[in-house]
Amino acid sequence: MFGAVSRGGCFVSDNTIKLNWLDKQPLQPLGVTWGVPWKQGQLQRDRTIVMKDSDENLIPLCSRPSAYWPDCSVKWTTHTAVFKQSTQTNCELRLEQSPFTHETSFIKDPLKVKKNQTSMEIDTGAAIFRLNVSGMRMIESIQCQGKEVCSGVELVCIRERRAQTEDGQLCRHETFSGEVSNAIIEQQDEMRCVIRIEGKHRAAARDTGFLPFILRLYFYRNLSTMKIVHSMIFTGDQKRDFIKGLGLVFSIPMSGAMYNRHVRFVGDTGIFAEPAQSLSTRAYRNIDGLYEQQIAGQLLNIQTEKYTRFLQHVEDGAVWDSYKLVQNSADHYQIQKRTGPACCWIECAHGQRSGGLMFVGDETGGLTVGLKDAWRKYPSALEVHHISAAEAKLTTWLWSPDGPAMDLRHYDTTTHVDSAYEGFEEMRATAEGIANTSEITLWCASGIPERTELLAQSAQTQFPSMLVCEPEYYHQTNVFGVWSLRDTSTPHKAWLENQLNAAIDFYKNEIEQRRWYGFWNYGDVMHTYDPVRHTWRYDMGGFAWQNTELVPNMWLWYAFLRTGRADIFRMAEAMTRHTSEVDMYHLGEYAGLGSRHNVVHWGCGCKEARISMAGLHRFYYYLTGDERIGEILDEVKDADAATKNLDPMRALVPKDDFPTHTRSGPDWSAFCSNWMTAWERSADESYRGKIQTGIDCFKQMPFGLCSGPTFGYDPQTSKLFHMDDGGDQSYHMVIAFGAPEVWMELVDLLQDPAWEEMIIDFGKFFALNDEEKRARTSGKIGDKNWHWPMFYARLVAYAAAKSGDRALAKKAWALLLHDELNTLRLPIECVPVRDAEWIKPMTEIPWVTTNTVSQWSLNVIECLALIDEYLPEAFSAIAGVGEKQLS
Repeated sequence: MFGAVSRGGCFVSDNTIKLNWLDKQPLQPLGVTWGVPWKQGQLQRDRTIVMKDSDENLIPLCSRPSAYWPDCSVKWTTHTAVFKQSTQTNCELRLEQSPFTHETSFIKDPLKVKKNQTSMEIDTGAAIFRLNVSGMRMIESIQCQGKEVCSGVELVCIRERRAQTEDGQLCRHETFSGEVSNAIIEQQDEMRCVIRIEGKHRAAARDTGFLPFILRLYFYRNLSTMKIVHSMIFTGDQKRDFIKGLGLVFSIPMSGAMYNRHVRFVGDTGIFAEPAQSLSTRAYRNIDGLYEQQIAGQLLNIQTEKYTRFLQHVEDGAVWDSYKLVQNSADHYQIQKRTGPACCWIECAHGQRSGGLMFVGDETGGLTVGLKDAWRKYPSALEVHHISAAEAKLTTWLWSPDGPAMDLRHYDTTTHVDSAYEGFEEMRATAEGIANTSEITLWCASGIPERTELLAQSAQTQFPSMLVCEPEYYHQTNVFGVWSLRDTSTPHKAWLENQLNAAIDFYKNEIEQRRWYGFWNYGDVMHTYDPVRHTWRYDMGGFAWQNTELVPNMWLWYAFLRTGRADIFRMAEAMTRHTSEVDMYHLGEYAGLGSRHNVVHWGCGCKEARISMAGLHRFYYYLTGDERIGEILDEVKDADAATKNLDPMRALVPKDDFPTHTRSGPDWSAFCSNWMTAWERSADESYRGKIQTGIDCFKQMPFGLCSGPTFGYDPQTSKLFHMDDGGDQSYHMVIAFGAPEVWMELVDLLQDPAWEEMIIDFGKFFALNDEEKRARTSGKIGDKNWHWPMFYARLVAYAAAKSGDRALAKKAWALLLHDELNTLRLPIECVPVRDAEWIKPMTEIPWVTTNTVSQWSLNVIECLALIDEYLPEAFSAIAGVGEKQLS
């Protein structure tokens, strides 16, 4: 374990790593956790890491290893630091020469945690948080500067049950409260503490639990903030259980005059600010400027003889006991208020996209609550009741009861395999076991916050500050396999970089103009475009949501690593959150597997490891240290066992004596992704053994990796069994779902020459013509088995780079640049849709599919790393790609 260092030492200049803020420098003090990779052999466990800002000021730091190289040196570290508002833009991490000692690790006033059988107490130095380890109230109280700013936090769920009557549909709403069953200290050091809480929602009249939840509470040294990561798992009956509301309720002690009790919302660009009782009356609109001071948030005292008559007018005024901001779409929110439950809500304001932040408090302070992606994951709401009472109730609605109830049923009662590209005739469109994760941040306030402070807190909520390394550093550590840095040093490379940018920018714009937002949708993109209707095939079976098909996650993460662009990071982050939760099963018979692309995210009958594999999500885990993603990586590490009960080839392979079946890709390659991640995270050699067992099986196959591609499989032994070769199966399924990325990374990790040679041979074999393929395989495998030629480019490039074969390199570039082979139309350009043909102004790429764009982009990124020196020759040799394109 690494030390946490607060003083200087002797540094090694070669081990200095420059860090930058991903978006902008934070405007307020905050705690940050982030990840850093290291070259193999560079960092041993007994070394100390220190951190300085650009002015050489030492920053207290806590570090821990999060992954290991095969030689047991540290591959990734996760770091935590608390930054003051004055922190400089750039920081540096350095290795200390001497081993870690207690003396060099001392941090003054570290965060303190106390735990007993019934409760926990976290003292950050700026606030004290008291938690319950069981029961209906997860947080008992929050104290800041001697004042209790929160007197309890609870979870709430509203379930809607529907019944059809002669007079129409009858809806009954039942309220559930979250009951904590377990709370543990998941991670603790001098700088940060993470508490993991789990439980279920229960109704007073019921004994059985409903809708399990996992909460993580984050606390940082010397900060009065708390972050909540809320993960909900659906376990109901989607045909009967419609979630009408889902949220967290914060109790806030209130005291003092009504005119000193305040509510604040962050809107589109500014603040909605009102008191519970106004100081502006018919006769006294702004006496002595008091009303203006009140709206500004100044604490006032009018309990004097001078204001006796004025006070009577004030006390005659309405007391607004409730306020709410409801974000009912990605383009609209409404603020309302009312005096009491027996009265109507009145409209206060309308806006488009709120900042997702609310403050409630009195003359002594209060609580600010921010909801990340509040408008992107609509319908959400921030709501407060009982402002006039001794305890106000602020509810952060992750799903607002002012919106329609969640409807998790499938879009049809049958499947459409032939007409709409759905995977199986079987109907397995169940939502049971899917999840959704949201993030909430709390700030304790000792007074009424300034508007600038609330705006800064809103910005921090929506785009949490992150420290990242420079792309060149990520690249030189050799993590994540084969990928290239952005390079515009030649006209040919610059042209390709422009196409890669155009692809990213197209999807960034599509998310916005197509409004791919909402609680269950945000983070995903669509699969195939319909140029006739000028929209994506959102209603057509397997052509709707992408659900990690052909690994767009990997494309976005490599695009970030090579450029450092913050907007790409945010796209990849949202996709990681969505695909690891909504597209994957966390409980039930499909646990560890995911759902193939469909109109409804969980609708397809294919439940497979390729959708949920660790290789899609490990980027985010290592870059951020996110505990929820780490938990999900653990969920999938043995996902191959699930294939024993749900054979991925059950529709194509007749029953035989094998426990189940697997394809070399995308099934076994997904298992390798899971095992590789488990191995590097834990240094557990048994997971390396599982990978090596499979490789040793391929060594015995007649055509190595070109064998199969379907095999018998035994999850207990990890062995693959040869059945047949070629047939009617296509090898594009082997390499289009992350297999090349995983396999090439494993070459360096395993140091098995035979494994490397098999990958080289796979690339070379594809480049053979039909006659040559058949000659090598006794007629079993020919061109008819190798669809979508562009997908193979990176493995052809790998073979070319390893063997120095110029002809192979030219072949690889031709697969990406020749219009007849790459399935794209280069250059990538948008065209406007004629006004009368769509509901609003729109641009489109008529031929676009996410499959081809993500695979083309991945192949280009990897080929630039492998065979960039052959690019000029390839451009000049291919008709249609030359000086005209470059210009």
